Amino acid sequence: MRLTQGQFSFLPELSDDDIRQQAQYAIDNGWAVSVEYTDDPHPRNTYWEMWGHPMFDNPDAAAVVFEVNECRKAHGSKYIRVLAFDATAGWESIRMSFIVNRPADEPGFRVVRQEGEGRIVRYTIESYAAREPEGRRYA
Repeated sequence: MRLTQGQFSFLPELSDDDIRQQAQYAIDNGWAVSVEYTDDPHPRNTYWEMWGHPMFDNPDAAAVVFEVNECRKAHGSKYIRVLAFDATAGWESIRMSFIVNRPADEPGFRVVRQEGEGRIVRYTIESYAAREPEGRRYA
């Protein structure tokens, strides 16, 4: 199952040049770019591990590609994404997010049904990868 989160998730994998162009777009708009990784990409897991520091006032998109490749060297079997944060008053939120690295095998998610008192039925989403302890979720 291919995880579809963020922008460009239905497109083929982005090349380093594609990543550079998107990072340059973010930089040209004055957004801070950062690189993050995780082994639990649950849709509600918005807090991934940050690789390095956010790149505020970074004029060069090649530095973003460099950091992505360094993160791939250390965490190549995990999900890696690039974020662009807009600190403009009134926005102060993520303006762009896209996955740039995926594990070779993406196990996907399952729907868990929970029945409560009366006729209450709740559904939650659980990642198959979360069955394994952290650090062993992907080969």
